Amino acid sequence: MPTFGLLVLGDELLSGRRADKHVPKAIELLGARGLALSYVHMIGDDRARIADQLRRSFASGDVVFSCGGIGATPDDHTRQAAAEALGVPLAMHPAARAQILARMRDVASEKGEPFDEERADNLQRLQMAMFPEGASIIPNPYNRIAGFSVGHVHFMPGFPVMAWPMMEWVLDTFYARWFERRHWVERSIIVRKAYEAALTPLMERLEAAYPGIKVFSLPSVDHPVYGPHIDLGVKGGDQQAVDAAFEDMVRSLGAMGCDLGPELRR
Repeated sequence: MPTFGLLVLGDELLSGRRADKHVPKAIELLGARGLALSYVHMIGDDRARIADQLRRSFASGDVVFSCGGIGATPDDHTRQAAAEALGVPLAMHPAARAQILARMRDVASEKGEPFDEERADNLQRLQMAMFPEGASIIPNPYNRIAGFSVGHVHFMPGFPVMAWPMMEWVLDTFYARWFERRHWVERSIIVRKAYEAALTPLMERLEAAYPGIKVFSLPSVDHPVYGPHIDLGVKGGDQQAVDAAFEDMVRSLGAMGCDLGPELRR
C-alpha cells in the first residue's frame, strides 16, 4: 500500500493572504478511493527549501502531490527546485509546449486577434512547458497548461480548479489498483468530564495488549451537545482486533467510574 503525502507551496498560505484548501480536498479525494493522506508539508516560495523537501520526497518512494509554484513568474520556483533536487536540467516538454500553443491560439481566436508565437508574452508562457528532463505530463482540463510527474511525485498548479481534477486523474490513472485495499475501522466513545492524563495508562495498556491497533484521544471543551468531553477510541485494519480492544476499553472505563456517552463508529 503506497504512502500518500501532500506538499503545498506558497508564501500567501503562510502569510494568511490565502487559506489552504488542498489539505481537506486531498483527504476527500483519497478517502473516496479507500486511501488515506499520511502527511502534509507547507513551504513558502523559497527555492532552496522546496528543493530540499523534494530531495526527500523523491527518495522516499511515497506518492507525493505538490500544489503550487509551477508558473513562470519570479515567485514560482517549483519546476526549478524539482530539477535541482533531481540533478537534471530543465527541458522543453514537446507535448506540454504543444498544449500551451493550442491554448494561446484559441485565446487569440476568441479575441479576434492574430496569433504571434514569437510575441514576448507568448514566449514567456511557453516557459511553463519547461520541466525537469525526463518528466511526464499531467493533463490540465481547465486550460491545457500541463503539470508534470517524476516517478511518484506529481506537480500541479496551486489553483484548486486545476489542481483537484489533475490529482483525480493521477489517482485514477496510476493508483487504481490500490483503491479500497485499505480496510480501516474506527470505534470510539464519548467520555464526559474526564482528563487525558487519567486515561493515558489505559491507552498505553490497550496498545500494548492489541498489536496493530492505535488508540486516539480527541478532547473537546465546548461541544454543543456533549459539553466538555473526550472522544476516546481505537482504530486499525483488523476488525476483530479493533472490536476486542474497544470492548476492553469500555469495560475498563466503566470500572473507573467514567461518565460515558454514545459510541461513535466510522
